[in-house]
Amino acid sequence: MAYSEKKRFIAGVVCPKCSKMDKLLVFSKNDVDYRECSACGFSDQVRFSAVPREIKTRVSRPSEGEGQQVDVITLLDD
Repeated sequence: MAYSEKKRFIAGVVCPKCSKMDKLLVFSKNDVDYRECSACGFSDQVRFSAVPREIKTRVSRPSEGEGQQVDVITLLDD
């Protein structure tokens, strides 16, 4: 349950049915999260995906199981 039982507007969100902005309400009922459009009456259950995967960058630490490649370099002095 991510939301309270009290209905709350979510700013900047567009309704997937009527495409009106700032009309969606979110609330929780019986430990299930819902969204509802105040303009057209659209309603559905909010389903959250699994924990988002971290974007791989140069500074990301390798996760377990990922081998870290090590390159040996030699510095030459002129």
